[in-house]
Amino acid sequence: MAAYAVYGIVVFAGFIVVGWWLARSRDARTMAYALTTPVAAIAAYGVQQVIVGLVGEARPYTLLPDALVLVTKTTDPSFPSDHACVSAAVAAGLFFVDRRLGWTAAAAALVMAFARVYVGAHWPLDVVAGLAVGTTVSLLVILLLRGPVERLVRWARGTSLRPLVGDVPG
Repeated sequence: MAAYAVYGIVVFAGFIVVGWWLARSRDARTMAYALTTPVAAIAAYGVQQVIVGLVGEARPYTLLPDALVLVTKTTDPSFPSDHACVSAAVAAGLFFVDRRLGWTAAAAALVMAFARVYVGAHWPLDVVAGLAVGTTVSLLVILLLRGPVERLVRWARGTSLRPLVGDVPG
């Protein structure tokens, strides 16, 4: 659980790659969703960092120094959880690419949220807020960028970039 709480975020990079791979054999809109998902995750992280700076909530082990902590202690604020935020943002984006992949990523995001509380790095509300921020920002970014990115994918499918953006004609 401790390893996943710290390094499990790499799993979500893998989910993004799988989403891109699946989208290569689908329509331009699906590829647009696959390509905007990492952008949405980065945007969600940026919003989360602004909130962290504004709220500045102490981590559980700062307020409860005798609590068992299963990860290395950090000095950065706790609310909202960046791990939960990014994992939820990726999961939300991948629902548009492939439902099964989206559900798998969502389950992994919930396990990530649980793990961050379990190891003593976050309060429960921190991860709930992280999941909410990640999902909300991801949906907004994807809705805003889908059209322009879809047009870009359709154009790219007629160029030498076709192997990267899909085998289906636009």
